[in-house]
Amino acid sequence: MENQPHSHHYVLELQMAGAQLDRHGFLVDIVEVEQTLTALVAGYRDHLLNDLPEFAGLNPSLEAFCRILCVSLAKSLRVNIGLSLTVVLWENATAWASYRLDS
Repeated sequence: MENQPHSHHYVLELQMAGAQLDRHGFLVDIVEVEQTLTALVAGYRDHLLNDLPEFAGLNPSLEAFCRILCVSLAKSLRVNIGLSLTVVLWENATAWASYRLDS
């Protein structure tokens, strides 16, 4: 099925780690994270990755998609200095990739 248009039902796992908590004792605002994830995922739902501008000139691999999602999340969430963000993207029970971004 390689090189033929096909679909996947990805599962995105988001891991965040840091050494500092905010004034409320939180690492991040979970409501903001949920809203950001919902909006980000909606932008990819029912689209062929090859047709999206962020994949121009790229192989729409699981690894590339994982990196694009991680970088997009970091920008959207305005990740604080010292916070690491890891996206693990599952294609199925045995195929997955992860990308970590440290700020």
